Amino acid sequence: MRYSLVLPPNIARPEQAVPFAVLTQRTAVHRLWQGHGLMLDSHHLMTWLAGLGIRVPSGFGVSLMPLRSPYQAAMEARSVALSTGRSVVACFGPGGPAGQRSFQGRRYASQLGACREYVQIVRRLLAGGETRVSGAEFATSARLVDLPAPPVSVGLGVLRERMALLAGEVADAAVTWLGSASYLDGTLLPALRKGAESRVQEGADADAGADPSARPRPPKVTAYVPVALSGPDRTAAELAHAGCGAHLRAPHYRDALRRSGIALEGDDSPDDAKKLVDGGVFLYGTVEEIHARLDEYRAIGVDEVVLHTTGVALNKGLRAAVRDLERILEAVPGHPEECSDD
Repeated sequence: MRYSLVLPPNIARPEQAVPFAVLTQRTAVHRLWQGHGLMLDSHHLMTWLAGLGIRVPSGFGVSLMPLRSPYQAAMEARSVALSTGRSVVACFGPGGPAGQRSFQGRRYASQLGACREYVQIVRRLLAGGETRVSGAEFATSARLVDLPAPPVSVGLGVLRERMALLAGEVADAAVTWLGSASYLDGTLLPALRKGAESRVQEGADADAGADPSARPRPPKVTAYVPVALSGPDRTAAELAHAGCGAHLRAPHYRDALRRSGIALEGDDSPDDAKKLVDGGVFLYGTVEEIHARLDEYRAIGVDEVVLHTTGVALNKGLRAAVRDLERILEAVPGHPEECSDD
């Protein structure tokens, strides 16, 4: 299992990203991930870092579909691969219906249908050649300029079983968030495997240039895992609330957590955030305790965990988040193999 990290969302100047990017270069970190940038554009930031000479594998997850056409999404992901010379994983999600209405004036008629069309178009564009798709939500008749570039994998953000089934069918990667190891093991991973069984029949791999006779493989699984080290002047509830509280107000996140056995009140209270700690979603403790919980993801076959220190960054500052990451990463086993590129 590989270890990666995600940039906290409160980075407002590009130079604030440098310590996190340098950690990716000099430690066991495999990939530098970003969520959808609402202050600094995520793709621009990776290109800025590359201009400084910090060229690392990057991941984007999840980028909101209503804010980018499939063609723009494919071009930007490959642009980062060209700028950095390293592999890219670009994962997408529809966002909530309220966000869809805010960004594009309407919600998708079918959330899963929109995701299917979007991912298939992006994958086909990146595979090369003319892409002609006329779907219910997205229509494309175009191709990217033919250029050799490092690999770009295309994925979906996965919260619940039906999206996991779809990701198994059409995606290269699946990114999970607010999912305990037990929820992934019991619900999401079986659905990803089941979805992958229909991959060849549906022609998803053939679209991306794969051998249609090959045995289908489930998407690689990346689990975003919120973490914080225990210490003086810290409590698990306040850090979990800082890092995850905004998501706990969204109905689709509350539903996913309910399915995993964590029932929330939805009132933005620290008590709800504390339930994430008790349910094994937000990991809080010593370095040894956190690695013991991360090993649960390794045991069920997760390919990559992304250390998510947003709670620390928002509550204690970016420097404190970097220090937490340094201490956790120092204890990662097998540094040489963990930091290899795809």
